[in-house]
Amino acid sequence: MYGKSENRDDYQHVPRPLAAMARDLPDGHRIPPHRHVRAQLIYGTTGAITVTTAHGAWVVPATRGVWLPPGLTHAMTCAGPVAMRTLYIERQAAVRLPDAPTVVSVSPLLRELIDEATRLPVLYDRAGRDGTLMELLLLELAPHPVPALHLPAPAADTQLAEVCAAIQRRPGERWTAAEAAAVAHLSTRSLHRRFAAATGMGLARWVQQARLVHAVTLLARGTPVTAVAGAVGYATPSAFTAMFRRALGTAPTAYFADAGEPWAPVS
Repeated sequence: MYGKSENRDDYQHVPRPLAAMARDLPDGHRIPPHRHVRAQLIYGTTGAITVTTAHGAWVVPATRGVWLPPGLTHAMTCAGPVAMRTLYIERQAAVRLPDAPTVVSVSPLLRELIDEATRLPVLYDRAGRDGTLMELLLLELAPHPVPALHLPAPAADTQLAEVCAAIQRRPGERWTAAEAAAVAHLSTRSLHRRFAAATGMGLARWVQQARLVHAVTLLARGTPVTAVAGAVGYATPSAFTAMFRRALGTAPTAYFADAGEPWAPVS
């Protein structure tokens, strides 16, 4: 009953505080909206993962993961082949962790602990070496600030949702306030006011975040930086690299190798 299944439902009610599952997923694979009894750490050792909730999307490369509290409905999409290594955790076993989605940057030690955890039997010996390893893994899940790539969604505003969807479909276009307002059938003044209230950021910043999300997805698939720059509306790779570095703290070519610090809130 408690073998190393690839079915997430088999890890929700096991008599251990932590259960780890390994699953290899192809480029473009999508897991539709669902939720768990347990909290979850979504992490992939390759590619990039986009985790989507009603409040927005978080994009993480192979050096980062996403912490999700229990009961939160979410979906997932892979960019590039993703070797997913996910943890299902009893909430009381991770009381220091937040009650909101949070980006975790996976350090080399945490990466090795997660990888080893997926090899352990689900009913591991809590009093022996395996139990000690799992306790150390939980200790490594401690909050520290790092940049997070978050694209908030105007969940309750269908007009703004239409604008956001159009921007995501065409991130390389020049999106002026007038063009975005026309999509939503709003005045530019109403657009600015409602957009900031619904997403917590202005239109220009949201467009940049949408471009970054698309860029990271393309980079995860091995697209050259020159092609990525053009796809997200930049005339030169150097201009794109400068924007990427300002926003995420590293160059596009280094993003998938930059482990950073262990944790970042995504609010």
